[in-house]
Amino acid sequence: MSDAETEREGATSDDPADESLLAVRGLDAGYGDLQILDGVDVDVAAGEYVTVVGPNGAGKSTVMKSVFGLTSVFGGTVAFDGRDITDENPEEIIRHGLGYVPQSDNVFGGLSVRENLEMGAYILDEVPEERVEAVYERFPVLEERAGQRAGSLSGGQQQMLAMGRALMLDPDLLLLDEPSAGLAPDLVDDMFDRIDAVNDGGTAILMVEQNAKEALRRCDRGYVLVQGENRFEDSGEALLGDEEVRRQFLGG
Repeated sequence: MSDAETEREGATSDDPADESLLAVRGLDAGYGDLQILDGVDVDVAAGEYVTVVGPNGAGKSTVMKSVFGLTSVFGGTVAFDGRDITDENPEEIIRHGLGYVPQSDNVFGGLSVRENLEMGAYILDEVPEERVEAVYERFPVLEERAGQRAGSLSGGQQQMLAMGRALMLDPDLLLLDEPSAGLAPDLVDDMFDRIDAVNDGGTAILMVEQNAKEALRRCDRGYVLVQGENRFEDSGEALLGDEEVRRQFLGG
């Protein structure tokens, strides 16, 4: 599928019937000795668009970081494409076809836009020019500002650059942590449209998002996390229409 396929090892699966690209099972995780997640389950099928919402402090970002090997895992498993990646580090995980865009500090401010994109393909022997062009096609402003320092870009442009860098290896699953955070209101819809387009191109999305109503409106399925535990799971449309979910977590 991607330019990074030669860097990925073949996946193995103990359960061929499991159709999930990402399968998080009974995950207990946190930071150091502090446990944040308690038995969390999350699934993402190939090409699916899944959103995790919930109140502040619910552990949403911890789910993302745990999938990408950035937390302490006390129990449960994380499997990607049939492979147990629970104890792998981010450099190993990225080679399997999984990309991650953190909420903040997600660009190298002192490097140019082009250099940031090249960093996204650092595991390859050389940067595939067709991947750079594909990112420029998706985010034309990045080509216009290719030589500009990333730190001088606007917040929305930096978010596009962070996504573009993560897409340089053409991942099967893209993790997005609060992609609309800090954006001006008139840029939020544009960012969601761009995420929709990435998903329409075949990349599965797992997103944590503060703008819960809009995220659920656009996604295939959603999870509501509360105090580190699964509270609701359903299609985005069903969660939007659930009276209890709307009252407790969506502002009515």
